[in-house]
Amino acid sequence: MEFDMIIHNGLIVSDTTVLPLGNEIGVKNGKISCIGMSLPSGPKTERVDAEGAYITPGGVDAHVHLAQTNAPTGDTWETGSRSAIAGGTTTILAFASQKRTDTSLIPVLDDYYQKARGQSYADYGFHFILTNPTRDILQKEFPIMANEKGVTSVKLYMTYEPMKLTDRDLLDIMISCRALGLTTMIHAENSDMIALIIEGLERNGNTDPFYHAIARPRIAEDEASYRAISLAELVGAPILIVHMSSKVAVEHVRHAQARLLPIHAETCPHYLFLLSENLKSKPSDHFCGAMHVCSPPLRHRVEDLEDLWQGIANGTFTVFSSDHAPSKYDHPGGKKLGLVNGIPMFSKIPNGLPGVETRLALLFSESEACLPPAEARLSLPRFVQLTSTNPAKMYGLGGCKGSILPGYDADFVIWYPTSSDQAPTEITQKMLHHGVDYTPFEGVKIRNWPRYTILRGKVVWNRDSGKVLGEMTYGQYLKRGKGEVLVGKSSLTPRGMLDNERDMWMPKR
Repeated sequence: MEFDMIIHNGLIVSDTTVLPLGNEIGVKNGKISCIGMSLPSGPKTERVDAEGAYITPGGVDAHVHLAQTNAPTGDTWETGSRSAIAGGTTTILAFASQKRTDTSLIPVLDDYYQKARGQSYADYGFHFILTNPTRDILQKEFPIMANEKGVTSVKLYMTYEPMKLTDRDLLDIMISCRALGLTTMIHAENSDMIALIIEGLERNGNTDPFYHAIARPRIAEDEASYRAISLAELVGAPILIVHMSSKVAVEHVRHAQARLLPIHAETCPHYLFLLSENLKSKPSDHFCGAMHVCSPPLRHRVEDLEDLWQGIANGTFTVFSSDHAPSKYDHPGGKKLGLVNGIPMFSKIPNGLPGVETRLALLFSESEACLPPAEARLSLPRFVQLTSTNPAKMYGLGGCKGSILPGYDADFVIWYPTSSDQAPTEITQKMLHHGVDYTPFEGVKIRNWPRYTILRGKVVWNRDSGKVLGEMTYGQYLKRGKGEVLVGKSSLTPRGMLDNERDMWMPKR
């Protein structure tokens, strides 16, 4: 066999181990053909020398907001996907958002697909944000979306007035998703707690950006997370609680997992590296804290960060996503919507931060690839689990994305060798490729950066030349299968119930 590409002289990292030097990757027709020693080259074989560096699977970022109508100054598919591959992410899953007035998901999907089609440097798929879960949608359209369209995940909100659902809505959706094998994602914050606090802050004139972190305290996330887990336990449904930021909420997940409940958890870079002090004003710009407004908010203490790092290391978190949800800062339709007649109003600031390009480097820099084992916060296989393998499996891309195995797509990140001085030492806005005008990680120290990104056997990013080499039309739509349950078991009997009690009231399929 003549390979199209051979990657040699690298340390191949899987979700379980690191292969020693000497192993090579043979690529044919965009797929991994084999992993072996001394693979033969032909006259047309492209040989890529990793120069002793680590080779990890292409990143799978399963929580990315692009081209959404509620963020008109945010990234388009072109700029967001370009930023993704420059940061080592080869697959992105973004959100097609249903409005309250939408009575069908089919036109929502068609409209969003047209925005992405031919506009993505990375391979891509969609989740639905569900806000109007009618009976027809749950019973008739969900099966079409899952079996014909390959959209096998939904995101549900317990907060935000235009989007939040009742507990009964959540239960009905969980039951439908469980029957079809769809992945249910939940934004867990107590909406009424938040509304009460916002009213009080505004009444007392506390409206600067920093008060966004006061308005959404940890207890609001703690309560909603526990409630979401309880609802899921009642109906035997697996769920993923997204962008978790609170120690107590994560402990709820850990306790549920210890009881073998299928409760998955996600966190994001900003909750591991940034604190609420970033929302405070500066003498040069009293509104600059708006650049760090996201929900849940950045937490107050270093201890809050450390608690989440424990969840990264001990397996509580299933996936590590960017929650890339940007709006421009210096734009009247972006973050500065929160300046009302020149007065800061934190409750009007669009939520969300850019982060799709910086996600991998931030976490990789804290791994054993960059630090002595005693100082590293996670192993290299754990890095691969969180950033590639687990999200691929959870969202129906197992067997295709997220692993370096024969038959999988030839998606790779080749990092700089440990001894190299070519990798950047800190993050700056100037080095990034997104379409927004700032990064919340400005000045954050890093120890490595993707040198090459390879998507389906094609080098699409080469940092040595400083270029995105891929084409905007190269990204392919991914029709996904059913998601896998990676934690616990579905349909365990809730505590205190008879073994057959759920069968007495659960809908028949």
